[in-house]
Amino acid sequence: MAIPEFQALLLPLLRLTADGAEHALAGAVDTLAADLGLTADDLDQRNPSGLARTFYNRVAWSSTYLRAAGLLVATKRGHFRITERGVALLAETPAHLGIHELMRYPEFRAIRTSGTRKRSLAPEADAAAAALTPEEALETAYATLRTAVEAQLRDRVRTAPLPVFERLVVALLVAMGYGGTRAEAARAVGPSDDGGIEGLVAADRLGLELVLVRAGQWELPIGRPAAEDLVAALRDQQASRGVYITTGTVDPEARAWLRGVQPRVVALDGADLARLMFDSGIGVAQVGDPYTVKRVDLGGFEEG
Repeated sequence: MAIPEFQALLLPLLRLTADGAEHALAGAVDTLAADLGLTADDLDQRNPSGLARTFYNRVAWSSTYLRAAGLLVATKRGHFRITERGVALLAETPAHLGIHELMRYPEFRAIRTSGTRKRSLAPEADAAAAALTPEEALETAYATLRTAVEAQLRDRVRTAPLPVFERLVVALLVAMGYGGTRAEAARAVGPSDDGGIEGLVAADRLGLELVLVRAGQWELPIGRPAAEDLVAALRDQQASRGVYITTGTVDPEARAWLRGVQPRVVALDGADLARLMFDSGIGVAQVGDPYTVKRVDLGGFEEG
């Protein structure tokens, strides 16, 4: 089943603590997962960043919101229990508990209204945002921005003059640890007969292994014949590995064939190239006055 949004977990989590006992977050996660009939695959689902398990993260944020409203109180790291305010709320037998209902509590209201909070002009957008934890909202916004930037990168690289394309590929190789210095890589890579660039670059600082790089702004997909030609050239030049880069696409048959040959060759299409450029900081600039995202370092609050 689909993992409930974190607001849908507020009331079940509060009810779970109705016995007044101390509860561990990990235990609450297990209990709620069992009550909801979540599968192992459901529990292994992760947020867009891949760093946090979605269900665990949503239960954790639910506990944070309940504590902010004074309905739960932290007893020690990763543990909490219900408060008198929480007991009183459950006595009202609420059918639903969400951010709107938590706004009745001044402590929670003060947190939600502190700072500058811009409201969306579209109510449906506000509703969608409210369904996400703050962490999920940040990761989703980042993923959307990244997708847009990578699409722009791919288009710019595809239409760039060949010298600019060559410079970008060289910069990317060096950023990923290939080719030595940028000057050394630039001397090794140059224009080829097929309208692209080609060269042998060092795979390590000592130059003990060489990588044959072939790249181009080709519109037609890289097919198996082109892949076979690169492998033959790689063997002739005694290179240990090969990289085939295109701003277009790679035929699935060519990819499948390359996975089974030696020496090892990696084929990168336009989407792969844009992703690697984004990750390596090539062709992109950091937005001014960036937000620095931080989380509490729990280790800094422990004795010893």
